Amino acid sequence: MGRTIVGGLVSLVAAGLLLEACAQLPPADLDNICAIFEERPSWQSAADEAASRWQVEVGTILAMIHQESRFRSSARPGWRRAFGVVPLGPRSSAYGYGQVKDGTWSDYQERADRPLARRDRFSDVADFIGWYTDVIHRTAGVSKTDTFHIYLGYHEGPSGYARRSFDSKPWLLGVSRKVDDRARHYARQYATCGGPAVVEGP
Repeated sequence: MGRTIVGGLVSLVAAGLLLEACAQLPPADLDNICAIFEERPSWQSAADEAASRWQVEVGTILAMIHQESRFRSSARPGWRRAFGVVPLGPRSSAYGYGQVKDGTWSDYQERADRPLARRDRFSDVADFIGWYTDVIHRTAGVSKTDTFHIYLGYHEGPSGYARRSFDSKPWLLGVSRKVDDRARHYARQYATCGGPAVVEGP
């Protein structure tokens, strides 16, 4: 009887994970912003709106979402497992397109006056990234076109960025360079398919 119950629980967990993985498949070509927006026109409108509201580059928004979730709406960090097998739950509360933690998302909902915003809705996460970029800009003086340092602030938080906690994380510096490169890549592409002219960062 015990084995039957355990087996049933494992099946339910597996089914839930499968449904979550299929909730929102990412676009086919993640390296081409024009192809992404052609496949998901509503994303283009959302990204343009967030970029205009917060004076942030569309390339930066898309590059950060690419890094955090590869455009998977229900992305989560790796799971903690008992005995290396039994899933106990995600390693943190980070969730959605932007891998935003519970507390940070609650702050955004309150301070940006978006109480119904969801981490698995692209338009909300695009706006969140714009809002958070504005926070880093105001608290640390980072240019909104400086995706390299914006991503460091996004990952470490304003206080961590102020302490330069990233100095002891060479792997994070490498990731930030990749995000910055992708943001520039997206910006150049977007300029060819209806987006604004490229604004090069520092």
